[in-house]
Amino acid sequence: MKAMLKEIQKSFLSGVSFMMPAVVAGGIMLALSLATGEKSETGVVITNELMLNINILGKAAFAMMIPILGGYISYTIAGKPGLAPGMILGYLANNPVTLNGQEVKSGFLGAMLLGVAAGYLVKWMKQWKVSKTIKTILPILIIPTISVFVLGLLYIYIVAGPLAFLMNGLTDIMGSLSGSSAILLAIFIGLFGEIDMGGPITKSVSMFTLALMNEGIYEPNGMFRIAVAIPPLGIFLATLLFRNKFSSGDRDAAVAAGIMGCIGITEGAIPFVVSDIKRILPSTMIGTAVGCVIGAIGKVRCYVPHGGFVVLPVVDNKLWFIAAIIIGSLVTAVILGLLKPKLEESVVYR
Repeated sequence: MKAMLKEIQKSFLSGVSFMMPAVVAGGIMLALSLATGEKSETGVVITNELMLNINILGKAAFAMMIPILGGYISYTIAGKPGLAPGMILGYLANNPVTLNGQEVKSGFLGAMLLGVAAGYLVKWMKQWKVSKTIKTILPILIIPTISVFVLGLLYIYIVAGPLAFLMNGLTDIMGSLSGSSAILLAIFIGLFGEIDMGGPITKSVSMFTLALMNEGIYEPNGMFRIAVAIPPLGIFLATLLFRNKFSSGDRDAAVAAGIMGCIGITEGAIPFVVSDIKRILPSTMIGTAVGCVIGAIGKVRCYVPHGGFVVLPVVDNKLWFIAAIIIGSLVTAVILGLLKPKLEESVVYR
C-alpha cells in the first residue's frame, strides 16, 4: 500500500511537470492579450484582432493542460499504452458531460482520479496472457478501447456528479473570497506553500492553485507565486543586514540563493534550511505569509505557474506584487537576524 501511494504521488508530480509548458505558454499568451484590452464592468474586453487570436492560442494551451495532466499521470504508472487513455479521459473530465439533464465538469480533480485509474487498469491489462496475434494489437486497439470505454462510462454515471459538486463548491468559495477570508487563504498559502521548499507539500499547494487557474481564478496563484520568491531572497537579505551572524561561506551561498529567488526558484533556500531548520523555517514561513497577505490585499493575479520578478510582465497589479515580495523578504530577514546568534569575528570573515 505504501509503495502504491508513493507511485501515485510520483505520477502526480510527473503529470504536473509535463503539464507546465502548456500552462506557461497559455498563461503568457492570455496575459499578453488581456494586457492590451480595455477594462469594463464585465471584465477585460479585447478589441484588437491580433490580440483576439493570441487569446485564442492561450485558451487552446489551457484546454490542453488537463488532458496532458491525466495522460502523463497514467503514463508514469503504466508506460506508453497508458498515455492515450489518460489524455482522452483527462479531456473528458475537463469538459461538461450531461447527467440527468444537467451538465457537469470535474476538471482538475477528475483528471487526476481518471489518470490514476487509467494507469492501473492499463498496467493490469498489459499483464494479460494472450496469443502473439492478440499481443500485437493489445496496446493499439484493445487497451485504449476498453480502458476509455469502461472508465469513461464509470466516470459519467458514477463519479462525475460528486466530483463536479466538490469542484464547483471549491470554485465558488475561491471566487467569492474577499476581505478576511482572502487573507486567511493567503496566510495558509504563505505558511504551508513553501514549508518544504519545493517538495511534495509545496507541489500540492501549487496543484491547488493550478486547478483554480483552470477555472479562471488567478488570485491564489498570485499569492503562491509571491511565496516562492521570498525564502531565498529573505535569507540573502539577512546575510546583508546581519553580516556578523553569517560566515563568509554563508554569504557567498546566499548570493546564489538571492538570484534564484528573483527568478522564482525556492530551492535555493534548501541548504540553509537543512543547516539551521529551527531558525530558518519559522522566519521564512512568517515572511511568506506576510507577502501573501499583501498580495491578497492588492488582488495580485498571476497567469503563469512561476514566480519571482521574472513573471512581472504577466502579473496584474505589479506594484503590489513587487511590494509583497520585498516586504515578505525583509520580514524573513529581520526575524532570521533576530533569531541567529552572533558568530565569532574569526568565523565571520574566514
